[in-house]
Amino acid sequence: MGVRALLIDDEESGINVLKMLLERFVPEVTEIHTALGPKEGGEQITRIKPDLVFLDVEMPLQNGFELLQCFPDHPFDVVFVTAYDQYAIKAIRFSALDYLLKPVDIEELKRAVQRFISKQKNSSGKNLLLNNFLSNITTKPDDYRLAINTTEGTHFLLPADIIRCEADGNYTLFYLNNKKKIMASRTLKEYDEILTDYNFIRVHKSHLVNKKYIQSFSSDHVTLSDASLVEVSRRKSALIKSELTGK
Repeated sequence: MGVRALLIDDEESGINVLKMLLERFVPEVTEIHTALGPKEGGEQITRIKPDLVFLDVEMPLQNGFELLQCFPDHPFDVVFVTAYDQYAIKAIRFSALDYLLKPVDIEELKRAVQRFISKQKNSSGKNLLLNNFLSNITTKPDDYRLAINTTEGTHFLLPADIIRCEADGNYTLFYLNNKKKIMASRTLKEYDEILTDYNFIRVHKSHLVNKKYIQSFSSDHVTLSDASLVEVSRRKSALIKSELTGK
């Protein structure tokens, strides 16, 4: 079955470029509808019931996030399309949702559609992710909940509750302050980028640590509050010592 897509943007040029890319390079999208601006976008969502909405973030009168809040049941999936906006991208990535940066890259577009197709088996998880996102954008970044996709479902964590993260191939193992462990289906590199502003420090290629749980530091390891010893890479040792001691 093909994908019914709706493209919502306040600029015709943005719609035309994305429509052309989908038509030429993404055969999985078999039905493409367009809407100029949020008002028409809302009407089209109701009328055509799309599977996937490519939603521009920066629109006058009503931005993409505000439009999304008008559809609390979220009977569709979303790929946000945005010029670089650090605040918006942080909220999107925290919620494990997809986004594309303008100008849209063809390969990134293909991957976004493939991820959408692979997620269709878990529609309830989709709604949880979107609801978490809408909650995140209405609160302070310090209170964002990080969406963690696992094979068993989705977890939502406050960064302050994460002691450390450990790489396991293309997966990441989370160690939590309630002694639980969660295996996430994303790489440690991605979580390093997401959590860098939340008191986390990359002490080794395989280890990301929440600084508030570090009890002691030596040249080759840190000791954490759960009594675990985490290896420190030799090349990062001086930098980590400076971050922890200010010297």
